[in-house]
Amino acid sequence: MKKVACLIVDDEPIAREIIATYCRHLPQLTVVAACDNALDAKTELQKQPVDILFLDINMPILSGIAFLKTLKNPPQVIFTTAYKEFAVDAFDLAACDYLLKPFSLERFIVAVDKALERLQPVSVAAQPTNDDALQGYFFLKAEGKIYKILHNDLYYAEASGNYTKITTSNATLLPSMTFSSFLELLPAHRFLRVHRSFVVNKAKISHIEGNRVYIDLTEIPIGSNYREAFLNELGL
Repeated sequence: MKKVACLIVDDEPIAREIIATYCRHLPQLTVVAACDNALDAKTELQKQPVDILFLDINMPILSGIAFLKTLKNPPQVIFTTAYKEFAVDAFDLAACDYLLKPFSLERFIVAVDKALERLQPVSVAAQPTNDDALQGYFFLKAEGKIYKILHNDLYYAEASGNYTKITTSNATLLPSMTFSSFLELLPAHRFLRVHRSFVVNKAKISHIEGNRVYIDLTEIPIGSNYREAFLNELGL
């Protein structure tokens, strides 16, 4: 079994020990280092490969969120914090999960499973031909089947690590392909990027309220970096 290298960053010794103890319950995990501040963590990341980063948010010198913004190619990040108000910022940085202290072993395992899923190798999905694109559909592989997806049936899609969660008029699919690869299948004039992790079908938008776009009753966040371009595409 290939070991998954974990780095723990938390300024509280008890918190570091709890995470390390939880890691020992999962044989595929190995803790390569534990740091009490972000600067030491940066040094560790430069010294050795890390697959999962358990990162506290409220730390001296440099917060966990500020630290993550300095990393060009971060590992899978699971935030650990006692402050739930940082959740939006954490997920805007594409964190795997957000553990609110104190968290149980069960909740810890759920977060780790999300990170492990993202670490799985990407399989090659079926690519559309130019004729397919002109016809308003494409094919993709999910759950051992190949599906024909009509542009008009696709409501929105969400990044999920090495997978992309696709919501259509009659199904939800999880093909093993990255979000960036999936975006290449879509005609840009019909599908608009509204967030680092979301793309929506322009024709399916019911309304926009504040920093949220609604597809029927589904609420999707509009990222600050995408808002202006998104509204421009709508002629607003």
